[in-house]
Amino acid sequence: MTKEFSGKVVLITGAGSGIGRASALAFAREGAHVAVADITEAGGRETVALIEAAGGSARFFQVNVTQSSEVASLIRQIVETWGRLDITLNNAGVDNDMAPITETSEADFDKVIGVNLKGVWLCMKYAIAQMEKQGGGVVINTASALSITVLPGASPYNASKHAVAGLTKTCAVEYGAKNIRINAICPGVIRTPLLENHPNLAEMEKGLIPLHPIGRLGQPEEVANTVLWLASDKASFVHGALITVDGGWTAM
Repeated sequence: MTKEFSGKVVLITGAGSGIGRASALAFAREGAHVAVADITEAGGRETVALIEAAGGSARFFQVNVTQSSEVASLIRQIVETWGRLDITLNNAGVDNDMAPITETSEADFDKVIGVNLKGVWLCMKYAIAQMEKQGGGVVINTASALSITVLPGASPYNASKHAVAGLTKTCAVEYGAKNIRINAICPGVIRTPLLENHPNLAEMEKGLIPLHPIGRLGQPEEVANTVLWLASDKASFVHGALITVDGGWTAM
């Protein structure tokens, strides 16, 4: 039986944990060759090991998505390895220390905007150039429920994710006629290791769970399911969309 993404080449940034890892594992199960990209070597190589242990195809690429030369090299290496790039999930991201804007450091702002916005911009720039050469592809950006609403104390993160939404829509208009579909997922709060390992998790949950009318936080696999649908032919007419996977947060 042919798997849904047999032979497809998929790039996932931030694939060393959380949504990125869950998506990498899901694509690999469906037959894709997965370029596991992350700035952290240990997590990235662990994702590759999990894929290979299950009989899948993957290779780790260490990359800092804020650096143009590294992103350009990443795309070049993927094409040298597998011959093309069919799907990219621009998922690498960081958050900021919660504080009102007057108490937010410039360094924190630069870090968040650098990874969450410039990183997505650079990955789109080089991935789309490759997809143009080969006649098409799919781009999915990890935006956020905070691309649609806001969380007080998270001004750099809110700004970065609102900008990713705008970037997604702009490029969708620019490249739709070139057989390149571009969309974004907008997750709510997901139980990633970053959240699960927080020393004040129990206290945080008291404030976070009520944001979601469904009454719980999300799982990485639930977001990965949406990513695979968006990348598939089932979503062939979905373009320039912000798809919420947020347990109803932005419906309130």
